[in-house]
Amino acid sequence: MKNEALFRYLLRLGDDSLILGQRLAEWCGHGPILEEDIAMTNISLDLIGQAMSLLDYAGVIEGKDRNCDKLGLLRYEKEYVNVLLVEQPNGDFGDTIMRQFLFDAFRKPLYERLVNSSDKQLAAIADKSLKETRYHLKHSSEWVIRLGDGTEESHERVQNSLDTLWRYADELFYTDEVEAKLTVEGILPDLSGIKAEWESTVKYVFSEATLEIPVNNWKFEGGRKGRHSEHFGHLLSELQYMQRAYPNMEW
Repeated sequence: MKNEALFRYLLRLGDDSLILGQRLAEWCGHGPILEEDIAMTNISLDLIGQAMSLLDYAGVIEGKDRNCDKLGLLRYEKEYVNVLLVEQPNGDFGDTIMRQFLFDAFRKPLYERLVNSSDKQLAAIADKSLKETRYHLKHSSEWVIRLGDGTEESHERVQNSLDTLWRYADELFYTDEVEAKLTVEGILPDLSGIKAEWESTVKYVFSEATLEIPVNNWKFEGGRKGRHSEHFGHLLSELQYMQRAYPNMEW
């Protein structure tokens, strides 16, 4: 059914934003400089705001009286369907920026196409989120270039970040019967065009940053099916603590 497919897709988008927002929130008070501490915290808030809108809408489609609080904070680990990329540890600043860039380079063209979705509510969420996501991509891409084309140490560190995180990027383009159903309905765009734009963006930025795209063919996935890395349970315990300790709290 269309509603079941839409519910599952909204969870995927919402979980990606929620988990990455939680990861960036871990930087609050620990940024390398004050401006970046504030910037990453604001991007975290943007992503969590997007997650709230997407998960609230998912709850409406599901029709089981679950809102963003219940869907975002009261599911079990295997019920989250975010890509593995967004749950990877922050590491150093280069790791965080590289993870963010790979994600932003995908989210921007996705939202640009979702604004034309036949589902008016999803289109409205995408339109509002696009304004934020364009800034996110500008921020992360400029930092990748600055670090890659900076000192010998910054170049080496961010190249190591790319080597580590590249294997998770392909899952951003994961498709199954959910996307197929919604594409036929005109709710979702064809992901092949988005992937071409993503590849063009990352190649340009990495060229400017003097970084080399890894040549290995490792591709890690499983997040879309609820199979997560060893890091996810620890993240979830912090994310859900307040809601489980004090039930019925609201964002």
